[in-house]
Amino acid sequence: MHERSRTPLSNLELSLGYFWNWNMHHFVARCLFLFLGTLISFVHSKTDSPDVSALNVMFKSLNSPSQLHGWKSSGGDPCGDSWEGIKCSGSSVTEIDLSDHNLKGQLGYQLSSLSSVKIFDVSKNNLNGDIPYQLPPNAERIDLSENKFNGNVPYSISQMINLQEINLSHNQLNGQLSDMFAKVKKLKSFDVSNNQLSDNLPNSLANLTNLNTLHLQNNKFTGTVNVLTDLPLNDLNVENNKFTGWIPNELKEIDQLETGGNSWSTGSAPPPPPGVRHRRHTNHEEKKNEASEKALRNGLIIGFSCLGGASLLLVLVCVFTRRRSPPPSSYFLDEDMISRRKGFTPLHSQELGTETYVGILKEPKDFMSMDPGNGDMKSLLKSPSMGLRRSVSGRVSFSENEFANRLKGRRSTSVQVVPYSLGDLQKRTDNFAPGRLLGQGTIGRVYRAKYPDGKVLAVKKIDSSLFQGQKPDEFSKLVTNISKLHHPNIAELVGYCSEQGHNMLIYEYFRNGSLHEFLHIADDFSKPLTWNTRVRIALGVARAVEYLHDVCSPPMVHKNIKSSNILLDLELNPRLSDYGMACFHQRTSQNLGMGYNAPECIKPSAYTLKSDVYSFGVVMLELLTGRMPVDNQKPRSEQCLVKWARPQLHDADALVGMADPALRGLYPPKSLPPFADIVSLCVQTDPERRAPISEVVQALVRLVQQSTINMKEDLSSSCRTTDTDYEFV
Repeated sequence: MHERSRTPLSNLELSLGYFWNWNMHHFVARCLFLFLGTLISFVHSKTDSPDVSALNVMFKSLNSPSQLHGWKSSGGDPCGDSWEGIKCSGSSVTEIDLSDHNLKGQLGYQLSSLSSVKIFDVSKNNLNGDIPYQLPPNAERIDLSENKFNGNVPYSISQMINLQEINLSHNQLNGQLSDMFAKVKKLKSFDVSNNQLSDNLPNSLANLTNLNTLHLQNNKFTGTVNVLTDLPLNDLNVENNKFTGWIPNELKEIDQLETGGNSWSTGSAPPPPPGVRHRRHTNHEEKKNEASEKALRNGLIIGFSCLGGASLLLVLVCVFTRRRSPPPSSYFLDEDMISRRKGFTPLHSQELGTETYVGILKEPKDFMSMDPGNGDMKSLLKSPSMGLRRSVSGRVSFSENEFANRLKGRRSTSVQVVPYSLGDLQKRTDNFAPGRLLGQGTIGRVYRAKYPDGKVLAVKKIDSSLFQGQKPDEFSKLVTNISKLHHPNIAELVGYCSEQGHNMLIYEYFRNGSLHEFLHIADDFSKPLTWNTRVRIALGVARAVEYLHDVCSPPMVHKNIKSSNILLDLELNPRLSDYGMACFHQRTSQNLGMGYNAPECIKPSAYTLKSDVYSFGVVMLELLTGRMPVDNQKPRSEQCLVKWARPQLHDADALVGMADPALRGLYPPKSLPPFADIVSLCVQTDPERRAPISEVVQALVRLVQQSTINMKEDLSSSCRTTDTDYEFV
């Protein structure tokens, strides 16, 4: 009985066990599924905040169209919620395709924040106004065709080194094409057809060595098309313009060529000037030249084999003893001679103690390039007002008092800010022609204004959209606040204009351009800055920031310190620009300077005095290394300058390898560690660990003082007396 009574119970237990196990597995599976779903949703709900902000601004600028499903004017999750036309990779927006969506309005001012976007297509809509100053900076394909855009082709294209295709056709663009193509060498297709563009083609088009397709038809271009001769084009359309001259024979070889509707010269094109050879040749010519060269080589071999040993030896001696042409007498940009003037450091006299300034006196042969007609040599070598005297090493020095007097005479004084009329500025900038464009950013464009008396000014034209919804007197308050700022190392305001919806700030024009140009844009003029000039620039900028932080009341956060906002005067002294604009930066991009922003600056309110110090530290790194803050051409581990440099700043051996190769080793090795220590004080990840700018200034002053003392000891011991000695200011 006992044995038989257990059987049903065991079956029941077994059934209940199966039921329990099945339910538990089902429950666990459901929990796991829900957890994974929540995790995936959580992962996909973290679209990068700069991307979200940029798309919010874009949505509002497009008048919040209902056909853009999922889009919001504030917040939201473009990647996680699958906004219309948006594609992502991880948390970054990588593609925006809104072609043929019947959109109206404008694109907004924050596209520069979309740093991961590769494809940007808003073609076949009804968009109007100017094309934004800055487009997605790393885009590979941009299509803005078949809209109603007017104004100029944006100069910011010049910095889009990854750009491969851009289509701006069928709009209402006008003006001329600026020289903007020096860096966009990956460009394969460029289409600006069916606009109202005019003037000659820019010379920098010749740099587009990968360009296959170029459509310029139905515009008002003038001049010749000779600049296109060497491009690897297989599709060229220049119909219906005002081109003149001859169609180069090299272009006639292009498979798809349209040239009608121009004023071409008749008859055969003249041959190129002697010595000019184009890269484009037919296969027949190449083979012919190759055969000729081969025959010539064979002939030379036979001829030389027939010569006597003495004759052959004589030829070889002549060939191998040719003297090389001497190198340029001045590889570095000589801060003592630039613009025919002597440079002085922005130091107070007491900071040098009792030491004397030591500068370079060039050898007589180095003065040969100066113009004797304007009295350069006389004023530099003989004028008693310079207070110059020879040191025992053949260098020029001047005493502390003489230096202080010259600096005092150069100090900034209060400049009366005056109003300028819109008509006058239009006249002096050729109606804000692209040829007068000096640069542009998130706030607006800067133009060069020329006056008959030789005066040149820089006119900053602020984007009118930044004043939308603001009080009418906001611009006048801005002018009032900026006009109160006076310091030897800031670019001071000299005038303004506020007429017919145009708001402009007017500054002195600095012919030497920006520090960014000197460090990163190589040409015949931008020779490397010497080490002492770099130290001098760092100190001058630090003093300008110290003025904004410690002298201004309340303290002023610059928010946009970068090398392109550091201008250089005729004596290569730095002038910090773009200060007082934080109210506008608050409305534009959160990522104003790629690579300059402190880690905590993920929203506009996060910018502080300490974030300015971080940005200044990045500028010092540029001076030290010659590298850009972000360089996608470098290996991945070296693309971000701060991340690459920070672990090496306290390694003396590594610093030698980090120093700018353009210096050619002409710097005192002992000066690198203290300079790097100052950088380290600035670029700390934790803002609380960053030094205040006043301490940075003091550290730079001590570096200059110590360098001057060391140099004096070197001179007195006659250890170095050649023209390769290091000098400090």
